[in-house]
Amino acid sequence: MKFEGTRNYYLGPELGEIVNIAIAMEKPLLLMGEAGTGKTRLAFEIAGAFGVTMEEARCKSTFKGEELCYVYDAVLRLNDSRFGSGESGRNVNDIWDYLRFGPIGRAFLAEDRRVLLIDEIDKTDSDTQDNLLDVLEDGSFIIREINHKVSACKKPVIIITSNAKRELSDPFLRRCFCHYIPFPGAEEIAIIVRLHFPDISGQLLDACLTEFYRLREGGFEKPPATAELLDWIGALRSSAETSPGSGGSLRHVGTLLKRSQDLLKFRGQGQRNPWR
Repeated sequence: MKFEGTRNYYLGPELGEIVNIAIAMEKPLLLMGEAGTGKTRLAFEIAGAFGVTMEEARCKSTFKGEELCYVYDAVLRLNDSRFGSGESGRNVNDIWDYLRFGPIGRAFLAEDRRVLLIDEIDKTDSDTQDNLLDVLEDGSFIIREINHKVSACKKPVIIITSNAKRELSDPFLRRCFCHYIPFPGAEEIAIIVRLHFPDISGQLLDACLTEFYRLREGGFEKPPATAELLDWIGALRSSAETSPGSGGSLRHVGTLLKRSQDLLKFRGQGQRNPWR
């Protein structure tokens, strides 16, 4: 398995090298960088390029590592023991009927090799990260209720993302290959845009990039990233606009700036006309 990018995803040389090393060595790949730089998208593109199933865990602050592997539904089993399982086909004497496997469990149990995405791991606490250490490294976990070890039939391609909202523990980092995706320069951005909009005119592309980088440097709380740029160009094209506008009169600015304070700041700058 070697990933070389897709027609919708630009794979820089450094990123391509570490992605394929992680795949070959069956190591988790931790991708860091600001939101919108393509960290999450990479996992989907790898799965699509290889034609394999994707298992996805969108992390929350309340997550515990175990529930990404499995959940034992004791309440449902108790309910079935009291009232019967009806036509569900569940057997109250068989605990496996009351186990629900999470994305890690499904990826490990699958007979085919899958892509496992653990998205925004930095939203979880250090205990959750530590609970996942041996699971991801060894490719196995224990179902405590029956002391049964589940080992990966085939270790999945593991992509982990972080927006650096919270520091990750050193032991967790030590078990991963790590790569920081820097924000692309103008030349790379132009390549990415043309992958998505191959027929975009050079004039419109140049104008959009000029205004985009002005916003990037405008001191906003959440400056627009690659994903917002693509949404913006898509909005301009769908409304048949031939120009992005300029300064405080940018068209569809809500596709670029998402925070209320940023939009208010932008409108204030437009009133003062700082870019004209």
